[in-house]
Amino acid sequence: MAYETLLIEKDGNLGIIKINRPKAMNALSTQVLNEIRRAFLDMEDDPDVACIVLTGEGKAFVAGADIAEMKDYSGEQARIFSENGQDAFRTIERIGKPTIAAVNGFALGGGLELAMACDMRFASEKAKLGQPEVTLGVIPGFNGTARLRRLVGEGNARMLLFTGEMIKAQDALRMGLVQIVFPEESFMEDVKEKAKLIASRGPLALRLMKKLMSVNAELGMEASATFEAMAFGSCFASGETKEGMTAFLDKRPPDWKSVRL
Repeated sequence: MAYETLLIEKDGNLGIIKINRPKAMNALSTQVLNEIRRAFLDMEDDPDVACIVLTGEGKAFVAGADIAEMKDYSGEQARIFSENGQDAFRTIERIGKPTIAAVNGFALGGGLELAMACDMRFASEKAKLGQPEVTLGVIPGFNGTARLRRLVGEGNARMLLFTGEMIKAQDALRMGLVQIVFPEESFMEDVKEKAKLIASRGPLALRLMKKLMSVNAELGMEASATFEAMAFGSCFASGETKEGMTAFLDKRPPDWKSVRL
């Protein structure tokens, strides 16, 4: 499927989505949001893709929502734009495959909200992250306040939201906002290496763990324990666990495609 604002690549069993509006610092317009949603759904349906990497073209991951599009919005138009972005980001969260935001540069405002919708965030050492909406007299609109609080805690979230300041990649790492910081010169190679490691794991196990993490966050320990036991059994029932354990004992890589899920 053709996209006007995205570049789609494959690298083995990795699907790579690159936002391609470098002159606009990859700002999130309505069109970009709609294409991101569609691209993630396409990747989920692609049996050859085991892990999805999202990044940006040029010196920005995403520098924010598209101010040129938003500046003359009415209150109602702004609400619709916010709900559209929220829907796109929920789609990313619900994808059954691991997702990685490769933060190659600025991840600000809606850009950081987009990164936080992915399972993991790997940052270049030159990346800058922040929620500067307050400097424009507005607030995050894509559910960024909730995701930020969940990832970095109450105090850090309030500091970032109330000051609107950008932080460096190493500070984001210390807060838990990103998981790894890679050198700029080898950034995408390092991201792909880690993504391929994740992609080599059991696909059903990864999908069930993603669901389990969501259940745990939303419903608490008791519901999570019940779901975990059911999911644990499902792994064995599927045949994936037998293949993984047999491969371990045979000292060979598992052949996940041999398992009919």
